[in-house]
Amino acid sequence: MTAEKNLRVCEKGHKYYKSSDCTSCPTCDKENKPESGFLAKLSSPARNALVHEGIDTLQQLSQYTEKEILKLHGIGPVSLPNLRKSLAEEGLSFRS
Repeated sequence: MTAEKNLRVCEKGHKYYKSSDCTSCPTCDKENKPESGFLAKLSSPARNALVHEGIDTLQQLSQYTEKEILKLHGIGPVSLPNLRKSLAEEGLSFRS
């Protein structure tokens, strides 16, 4: 059972189909993907979830527990190893 996909148009005029309530445009996501840094290592849903929450530095990320990060829509358990590794490389970790 698959949901019906609806045609959407983003603010920049890109046309795309989505079956969920998610409003992120795949074309805009590709254009906005950072070339370096920890956000570049994440999928666009995970990256968008962090940015939407105002988390765009490892220092900000280190203020959260893993449980809090997993509660964000778009973050799944697959994202955690990348986030842990990025934090460790900077001598940081998730809050206990």
